Amino acid sequence: MNSISEKETLKREIGVRSLTLAIVNTTVGTGIFVIPAIVAENLGAAAIVAYLVCGALMFLIALCFAEVGSKITTSGGTYAYIEAAFGPHAGFIANNLFWFGSSMLSDAAIANGLADTLKYFFPLLDNPIARALFFVFIFGTLALINIRSVKSGVRFIEFATLAKLIPLVLLVFVGTGFISAENLRWTTAPTISNIGSASLLLIFAFMGLESPITNSGEIKDPKRTVPLGLFFGIIFVLILYICIQLVTQGVLGDSLSAHKDSPLAAVANIIFGKAGAILIIIATSVSMLGALGGEILSIPRVLYAGAVDGIMPKVFAKVHPRFFTPYRAVIFYALMGFIFAVSGGFKQLAIISGAATLLIYLGVVLATIKLRKANTGTTEKTFRIPGGIVVPILAAGTIAWLLSNLSKQEFTSLVIFIAVFSVIFLAIKFLKKKS
Repeated sequence: MNSISEKETLKREIGVRSLTLAIVNTTVGTGIFVIPAIVAENLGAAAIVAYLVCGALMFLIALCFAEVGSKITTSGGTYAYIEAAFGPHAGFIANNLFWFGSSMLSDAAIANGLADTLKYFFPLLDNPIARALFFVFIFGTLALINIRSVKSGVRFIEFATLAKLIPLVLLVFVGTGFISAENLRWTTAPTISNIGSASLLLIFAFMGLESPITNSGEIKDPKRTVPLGLFFGIIFVLILYICIQLVTQGVLGDSLSAHKDSPLAAVANIIFGKAGAILIIIATSVSMLGALGGEILSIPRVLYAGAVDGIMPKVFAKVHPRFFTPYRAVIFYALMGFIFAVSGGFKQLAIISGAATLLIYLGVVLATIKLRKANTGTTEKTFRIPGGIVVPILAAGTIAWLLSNLSKQEFTSLVIFIAVFSVIFLAIKFLKKKS
């Protein structure tokens, strides 16, 4: 199962603290800066229920990641887990679903969102040429940081995570004194339908835990680090999200729906004045930049792992002789991110990003069951979810429920994507066999 590790020359430098911060960084993205108003639109003060539901569901999924992640300790994360359980075809689909469908399109969107946000300070970013140069600078700088060493990439993520969390935590602590109890009173009881639709929306704010563990080949003592990093990361994110929702609802009340674009900036404006609103705008920008940095640190390792395994072009398996990083995969991923960000033609394709992530989660959950059955007689000490396969079954049912709420267009796009890459996989296999 871990035979691939013999081919790897990556350094294991990521510990519990770094993995926890990386998970917090990739999960606490741009969504939390705007989503409180959207979630409260149908549920009002009862929106807190949706957070609890999503937190519980993500915890189930995280447990599956922790178990399978303690067994598969090579680079690739979700791809490596699914490939180990179901073979190269499933691994190839998961690899491409992850790096392209789940990550690339959303990264291009984040880069454009960052440019739009910074227009508040730099109106020149509305100019296409200036915007393109900005993308060159962003993707080029982040690629260079991650090529020089994984430690540099991790340090940047730690800085970005703390830089965006400090304003959020400050907003929560100070904003508590501005909460009106009347704004938190439930006026109507939430229904299953409302909770379901709100949770389907909110679950995307919780996604991101899978990205940092794609660096599994560079994680120190993964049997201990992966479970602890996932646990601490999810717990922290859940508590932070609940606090942000309570403060936002408690301060803005019924006017929350009037601030769908920037509810936290509206709260900061009330608490701190214009300077507070600017602070949140800066925090939003740092959040986007940190999310991009986290993706460029993690996702190229999926390409690298696929290349080492022989299902992706061998060019991506090249490790830098001095820095010991998969520099070609990093350069390719950053270049693709730049191209999609500049073209702006990714909106329709971005629809499948969330569905692709859910499908990958389902693959990891099913891999947990498969790998547990395949290793019933092993003496190797790894993390094991208590309660048999109850947790994986609950997680699989949850994901199926969420996927059932996707639109017909999203389902169709996902099926076409899988079909196209299945044909590509079979073609590659045929050509290899023929040669």
